[in-house]
Amino acid sequence: MYFFLNLVKFSNARKKPLACYDIPMSLFGKKIGIDLGTTNILVYVPKKGVILDEPSVVAISIQDNKVLAIGSEAKQMIGKTPEEIIAYRPMKDGVIADYKVTEKMLEYYFEKALGKWNIWKPDVLLSVPAGISSTERRAVIEAALKAGAKNAYVVKEPILAAIGAGISIHEPNGYMIIDIGGGTIDIAVISLGGIVASTSVKCAGRKLDAAIIDYLKKTYNLAIGDRTAEKIKVKIGSALPMDEELEVIVKGRDYVTGLPRSIKISTNEITKAIENELKTMIQAIKDVLAQVPPELASDIIDNGITLTGGTSQLRNLTELIHRRTGVKAEVVDDPLFCVARGTGIALEHLDTYKKAIISK
Repeated sequence: MYFFLNLVKFSNARKKPLACYDIPMSLFGKKIGIDLGTTNILVYVPKKGVILDEPSVVAISIQDNKVLAIGSEAKQMIGKTPEEIIAYRPMKDGVIADYKVTEKMLEYYFEKALGKWNIWKPDVLLSVPAGISSTERRAVIEAALKAGAKNAYVVKEPILAAIGAGISIHEPNGYMIIDIGGGTIDIAVISLGGIVASTSVKCAGRKLDAAIIDYLKKTYNLAIGDRTAEKIKVKIGSALPMDEELEVIVKGRDYVTGLPRSIKISTNEITKAIENELKTMIQAIKDVLAQVPPELASDIIDNGITLTGGTSQLRNLTELIHRRTGVKAEVVDDPLFCVARGTGIALEHLDTYKKAIISK
């Protein structure tokens, strides 16, 4: 800032506009990659990596419509707020459900990424689901621009996941990428820098949580919240039954008496609870495989299926996919950060990945 103010003084003294002095714009240019997830938002800055990983939750005062908290602080309020405060997720199934609140949330993350006193508008690249509509895509771009971006780009999540996983997407070789987040499962077959076949199904991590809540309600008359269901899924959840089951104590409210109660549940109960949701995911994978040309199908058998996203870490999910499709599946290292890494790499090489960029 000191350098800039002196430069302005120098410019005024010489009666010449600042632009006349050959100052490299890269000195001031900022770039931010954002994995705009239903459950979490990750912010990536080139050469620094993932600098923010926070829940996509906002707490709002109903009386004056004021944002009270964003991110981790707001998530702590879910299910615990008084009537005049609501804590919720403005992103639903990977797209914007509440435009104004999402804009405020992006402003908050821009400020955290760039610093409070930053005066330069950043170039922003955001991830979007593979099945996003043109209206939903435009809403994401407009929200980013109004939040303070100079330019906003959007790229489909499977492309970014492939880039983040280190796959050379420009080769004449077929790769199947499955990104399973909180709101959607995005499946794509990529070759020569583009998507050959894809689908996006609104059945992922949060649907699994809802299935666990429903199971405990029907089987044990026990009411639990979203956060508890997510903890159960992470601690003991599995896509296939296990011989050596894990167990966890679950605390909630009894539907009959209205009193607090604790029960013990095991892994195979959770496998049964999420069975239908897993069937939906597997069917989506089969539907994409059915659209693939024979030559690319051969490549997929050789290369296997690459899994990214937080829900891809569900126990035995890769084995379930292998059994149902006949194709080996593997989870990448740091699957949570894969799409965010892809946004950073794409930002640094915009010309290289211009084919994958949808809008500007």
